[in-house]
Amino acid sequence: MVRAPVITVPAFAPPKSGVRHFFGTRTHAEALGLETGAPMRAPDSQSRPSWLLSVKQVHGTEALVVDRPLTEGDRFEGGWDALVTDQPGTMVAVRTADCVPVLVHDARRRVVGAIHAGWRGAVAGIVPKTVALMQSRFSAQRESLRVSIGPSAGVCCYEVDEPVLEQIRARFAWWASVLRDHRNGSARLDLKALIARQLQDLGLDRSHVTTVNVCTICHDDLFFSYRREGKVLGTMVSAIGLAPER
Repeated sequence: MVRAPVITVPAFAPPKSGVRHFFGTRTHAEALGLETGAPMRAPDSQSRPSWLLSVKQVHGTEALVVDRPLTEGDRFEGGWDALVTDQPGTMVAVRTADCVPVLVHDARRRVVGAIHAGWRGAVAGIVPKTVALMQSRFSAQRESLRVSIGPSAGVCCYEVDEPVLEQIRARFAWWASVLRDHRNGSARLDLKALIARQLQDLGLDRSHVTTVNVCTICHDDLFFSYRREGKVLGTMVSAIGLAPER
């Protein structure tokens, strides 16, 4: 699976769902050349949605709602860390290099979301807030929501310090379950598990949440990593969308 240019999760979005998605790799990102804030027309409109949209990310909890068809002249100049759409033929995308890409859909209500969750956004609740937005704005239903948590820094490598630990302990009664080797003011954080537990607290069935258990820090052949490289050399692109209407 991980040798492909992109990673897909059939259990999350089978072909019959009408939902298309991918978690990108470094090779894919380099070939894609996605421009931030401007819709990009997909090269193959027969097999992929017509538009791909990524915006500036600011490690916050705000979501951009795309509820109309995109055009070539559209520009999105603000900053958001999640995108939600009900528009067929539009893929919403997030960019990561150790942070967690989270993809969400309700195939019955025909709405999808892409979320960029670093530790700040995850602790501040960007994932449950985006799910709540999908429910309030598009009537997404808890029982039909599906979530996939993509490649990110793994608990094997992701060490955080006391300022981060203080926020996690203050916000989550179950904080100990997402930390490993807690000593001398530092610990290794399982950010994927933290997000999965937030979804569990929302009442989502565990079987409706899938996780790609691959660490971006470990696999330099597959992924960019801010932690490993010490700077941003590039970002992976992960996206989700409703298939274009025929």
